[in-house]
Amino acid sequence: MNLDIEFLPSSSFPLPNLNTHMTTLEKAKLWLSDTFDKETRDAVQTLIDSNSPDLEDSFYRELEFGTGGMRGVMGVGTNRLNKYTLGQATQGLANYMLQQFKGEEIKVAIAYDVRHNSKEFGKLVADVLTANGIKVLLFKDHRPTPELSFTVRDKKCNGGIVLTASHNPPEYNGYKVYWNDGAQIVPPHDEAIINEVYSVKFEEIKFNGNDDLIEWIGEEQDDVYIDACIENSTYQNVGKENLNIVFTSIHGTTYTTIPKALEKAGFKKVDLVKEQMIPSGNFTTVESPNPEEPAALEMAMDLARITNADIVIGTDPDGDRLGIAVRNLEGEMQLLNGNQTNTILTYYILNEWRKQGRITGNEFIGSTIVTSDIFFDIAQKFGVECKSGLTGFKWIGKMIREAEGKQKFICGGEESFGFMTGDFVRDKDSCGSILIACEIAAWCKANGRTMYQYMIEIYEDLGMYYEGLVNIVRKGKEGAEEIQNMMKNFRENPPKELAGSLVEEVKDFKEQTSFIVSKNETKGMNEIPKSNVLIYYTQDGTKVCVRPSGTEPKIKFYISVKDTVTSEADFTDKLKSLEAKIEEVRKDLKLD
Repeated sequence: MNLDIEFLPSSSFPLPNLNTHMTTLEKAKLWLSDTFDKETRDAVQTLIDSNSPDLEDSFYRELEFGTGGMRGVMGVGTNRLNKYTLGQATQGLANYMLQQFKGEEIKVAIAYDVRHNSKEFGKLVADVLTANGIKVLLFKDHRPTPELSFTVRDKKCNGGIVLTASHNPPEYNGYKVYWNDGAQIVPPHDEAIINEVYSVKFEEIKFNGNDDLIEWIGEEQDDVYIDACIENSTYQNVGKENLNIVFTSIHGTTYTTIPKALEKAGFKKVDLVKEQMIPSGNFTTVESPNPEEPAALEMAMDLARITNADIVIGTDPDGDRLGIAVRNLEGEMQLLNGNQTNTILTYYILNEWRKQGRITGNEFIGSTIVTSDIFFDIAQKFGVECKSGLTGFKWIGKMIREAEGKQKFICGGEESFGFMTGDFVRDKDSCGSILIACEIAAWCKANGRTMYQYMIEIYEDLGMYYEGLVNIVRKGKEGAEEIQNMMKNFRENPPKELAGSLVEEVKDFKEQTSFIVSKNETKGMNEIPKSNVLIYYTQDGTKVCVRPSGTEPKIKFYISVKDTVTSEADFTDKLKSLEAKIEEVRKDLKLD
């Protein structure tokens, strides 16, 4: 259940406003100097002369780094993604890397997705790095984000950059930074880089690149990445030749990797949604290129009805998220939510590890605080640890780095349609996840059942969890203030009861406290970094997480309810009751 009103990106990691004493108009006029090219100056002058409402939003603040990096509307201004804000970010990163890797040959891998200007932005970023004496490995064309993460490690780079805005609308683009472990930057590097970025004046950016320091990479790197996905994400070869697959890249980057990976892994019956295999920053056949949205997979579902497919798979533009639809108990294609997909994948992988005798008790899986608590139950069943971090795969990447040499990472995921198998990629990875999902579907079919029935069997074993997501959008400066006030109210006036069950615990990750209501007792929490997130647990196990989005002007409500299941018939009845319960929680929180 996903009640999503609309989405547009913003961010939640506040950065200093460098000119707080200046009006928006005064800040805009700074962009009329000779530091900026004629095209930029003309565009800013037009905004000023027309008294455009876009002027305020273009200059009232600086772009911020949230859980998904720097992301915004393309255009002129400090609050837009453009040559100068990208240049400033890259110059600051270059300055920091030159400090951190003093005396070394520094290498940075760069990839970009299908969005407007991504290829040009990729070369621009490469030019700033090479102008600072940093070697660049630059992909010749669109490549998925996880391949960039893999390449950082495979090529022993000091860092990586990917130009992407994930599944946001066509007018957006973004910039994500990876460190030498192939994971997105986390403390202390993120704040240190931010400080460097915002100490850079626009006139200090070095744009005159040195092409001699660029190494172009392409299909040969795809093969290395795909081989690693197959090695780390497959366990058995049962029924692959009989599985009917429909795949769509939804106009995104995975047209370069997924069809080749499926073929190489032994899947023979793969039908592609050809209209959507054409890369396009306009995402011409969908309103939103987000595989979390059923509408994004509509064309794939239509093809599945013609081909009698067993599984439908779609990926987002930068190829890290995946949406999966399988046949439900009525034989109809049904999109699984992120928690359901990850439950199936995690349970299957851990079961395979146990059968192979690979579980020693010194392994762990990764999750996030907004993801279903079923992953703690799965971990307990198979004798491994489940570590939970803040939202975003960079925190799972941090878990892996901190555990190296002490604990073995097996797999990890979060509710927003992201999953990773093994530590060869340090970000959510649709390629490896698709390979294991198709293996499970093939194994199920060979054994006379469906992937959906396998999911119900897992719920019979562990208990059934069901989730709903409510997104409330509040745009612009006023919207950001309204979201802050909503968080303040939920923090100061937590609900006492949800869907007829008393609230027993309130976790406040900003204050790092856990309040046990029945005992009137507050305990400290410091295992997870501070974040503006609240979680309520009721006595019957209902869980509600409240958090402002890190990449969009939304406040998000993650609702999780649970029950026991004894059979397929019981599952159908319990599903209806849990859906009704989520509606009750939504009404109790006044989210209409």
